[in-house]
Amino acid sequence: MIVWTLKSCDTCRKALKWLTENGIDHAIVDVREDGLERDTVAQIVKALGAENAVNRRSTTWRNLASEQREGLDETSAIELILANPTLMKRPVFIRDNSIFAGFTDATKTKITD
Repeated sequence: MIVWTLKSCDTCRKALKWLTENGIDHAIVDVREDGLERDTVAQIVKALGAENAVNRRSTTWRNLASEQREGLDETSAIELILANPTLMKRPVFIRDNSIFAGFTDATKTKITD
């Protein structure tokens, strides 16, 4: 399993701690330090949808020009995330052909199934 995180994200830290405590093997990719590749971002946006792939509660989102925030679709979401990696909703878990975002009870269930 690959977990896309941000070092400064509290939810990401909780998720990584939970994975370790539950003995779930994982590799960590920090979106800011390690960067993002177009193919990976496109895969995430396609799986989650543009609305669910972008973190609209982030400071980065609020600082975007209104023109950039309007009409969000898959193409614009990919471009925005590539230009501003902290816009990606986190953490993102990629295991085999499954992609999950966020750290909720539902996500925990998906991870352990």
